[in-house]
Amino acid sequence: MVDNIPQPGEKAPEFSATNQDSHQVSLRDFLGQWLVLYFYPKDDTPGCTTEAKDFTELNQEFSKLGAKIIGVSTDSEKSHCKFISKHNLSITLLSDPEHQVAQAYGAWRLKKFMGKEYMGVERSTFLITPDQIIAYTWAKVKAKGHAVEVLTQLRQLIETR
Repeated sequence: MVDNIPQPGEKAPEFSATNQDSHQVSLRDFLGQWLVLYFYPKDDTPGCTTEAKDFTELNQEFSKLGAKIIGVSTDSEKSHCKFISKHNLSITLLSDPEHQVAQAYGAWRLKKFMGKEYMGVERSTFLITPDQIIAYTWAKVKAKGHAVEVLTQLRQLIETR
């Protein structure tokens, strides 16, 4: 598989997908503000729950810095609603059942589990500038502590601008 992960300095790939409320959300909606776009494998699984709750806990800190947080998985809008309700999440989740957004960001990858290979979402995050350039990428993310790492990087980038 071609490694098509957008790199810092490159224009962020355009995307459009529905959120948990069936509203269309596109990259252009975030022009003029920072965007944390993170990809995760599945709603309500241990690592994905940890990551979503951590981003929710820090959501106000991100907002103070002018950043929005968007999570993307192949789960349905209905699944996202249940996930948000169950864990009191305050972040937006996009439904990407055809994995078009994940493919555009190189997050749809060959994975291995218990000796079997399959295609799936690799946990990864993209920090996108207000002018929609990739500022920082994280691939093969470990969920625990990741939201703090992203917030720290965002603060550093803002300070050096």
